[in-house]
Amino acid sequence: MAVREIGTGRGDLTSPSTAPDPVARPAVFQSLCALLFAVDLALRFLGDIDSGPWPRVGAGLLVVVTLAAFVLPWDRLPAASPAVLAVADLLVIGLFRLDAQGGGSAVLMVLPGLYLGRYYGRRGVVVTAVAAVLLVGVPNFLYFGLDGPNVSRMVLSLLVAVVAAMAMAVAVSRLQHERRISAAILDSVDVGLVLLDAAGTYQAYNRRHGDFMRLAYPEGHAGMAGQLGLVYDADGSTDVATQDMPSTLAAMGEEFDDVRIWVGDDPVSRRALSVSARAVRDASGDLAGAALAYTDVTELMRALAVKDEFLSSVSHELRTPLTSIHGYAMLLLERADLDPQVRSQLEVVVRNTERLQRLVEDLLHTGQIDDEAVYFRRVECDLVQIVRQAVQAAEPHARDRGVTLGLRTPQRLLLRVDPQRIAQVLDNLLSNAIKYTEPGGRVTVDLGTDVNRVEIAVTDTGVGIDAADRDRLFTRFFRSQHAEEQSIQGVGLGLSIARSIVEGHGGRIDVDSEIGRGSTFRVRLPLA
Repeated sequence: MAVREIGTGRGDLTSPSTAPDPVARPAVFQSLCALLFAVDLALRFLGDIDSGPWPRVGAGLLVVVTLAAFVLPWDRLPAASPAVLAVADLLVIGLFRLDAQGGGSAVLMVLPGLYLGRYYGRRGVVVTAVAAVLLVGVPNFLYFGLDGPNVSRMVLSLLVAVVAAMAMAVAVSRLQHERRISAAILDSVDVGLVLLDAAGTYQAYNRRHGDFMRLAYPEGHAGMAGQLGLVYDADGSTDVATQDMPSTLAAMGEEFDDVRIWVGDDPVSRRALSVSARAVRDASGDLAGAALAYTDVTELMRALAVKDEFLSSVSHELRTPLTSIHGYAMLLLERADLDPQVRSQLEVVVRNTERLQRLVEDLLHTGQIDDEAVYFRRVECDLVQIVRQAVQAAEPHARDRGVTLGLRTPQRLLLRVDPQRIAQVLDNLLSNAIKYTEPGGRVTVDLGTDVNRVEIAVTDTGVGIDAADRDRLFTRFFRSQHAEEQSIQGVGLGLSIARSIVEGHGGRIDVDSEIGRGSTFRVRLPLA
């Protein structure tokens, strides 16, 4: 039976729960003692030396104690039972000392002292002191007398054994106190935390993760990474395979963030988790294990599902009446007998209807991205024509804003893309550039090739983008501080949609900007 450590708790992530201290096993401890005792006897009685009866008795007792360490059912005996072995070892040392030739066995009292201090704390220190005095010190003084050298050797050996036991007990007590503090802190956080070793074995986890494990593995967990259970993919219905389990990936040394899974099959109690992992490496850089964090994102996932359903429903409901309004307004504008004021008012209706239609299309596109249902109809087309048409479509907006538009393109540039989607990207970039450029400014579009890619650059002389906003610029529904302060129209979907379209074509979109000097958005698409 492994001796119970002082203050060990299941939620303690600072000490492995599945890898106990091997020296705590009575057989291991006693084997170590027996080996050192045997070395003492072998070295002491080299040659023709009569050892006397007492060391022989001690050797016999040592054999009995060692056999007992291996054969007794320690797991069914009281927790304090292994302490008897340490006390018996002190008696063996006392018997070894009762020999006219002397010997160095007294120093071996440190071993039982360390064992008793390590696993029994202050009580172990008391047992060490009492047993050492009664079983080693007293017999030694009775046998050898109270001469100075003998008293000095024995008293110092006793003190060293007691001090070693006390130092071990104090160190363990302090460590266990720190572990209990760590366990209390880790159990108080609302994040599941797990430690794995290099083989993927669960070393420890906190109370919150225990809750998640009971949902995922109602019949129990084997304590190994990759175990299958009621664990589902981000869609909430597809079983996660062993090789795709976050714990399996972490055990292989992978580091990741925000891997979404669901645990449990009860619609009421099941939870959605966002999993992150970091590798743990030893001093030489080899993989020593992994640490995983499981964050409950159930409410977020459910809110996103409701939001997506709402956006999709509203978008479809708005599209039909907007199309009707736009169509009838355009029919009215075709009449030649319209009063100029009425025509002007109808043009306002058409512009705002078109703006609403673009917003609805953006919302629908966002829903398609979430559902991974974005389709690209790629055909070989002249990218120059797409860019020119986008610039021409933006000219009325630029003219109203007092912004000059410029265009630099080659004569012809064939590329296999979805022309409508690429035009949507250009419309968004041009609209933003004009929107954030003061009257009298300039927006320039450059189209060209660079080695194995096409580059479209939209440059403006506008207000620029703050460095703090740049990292979140392509995030859905993000609005810069300047846009909020100036009440510039928009919902923050254009750049997010532009990035999804460009990346869907195997390209990338970047931005360079400086406050007060303007911005350049670069779309890079592969030629092949």
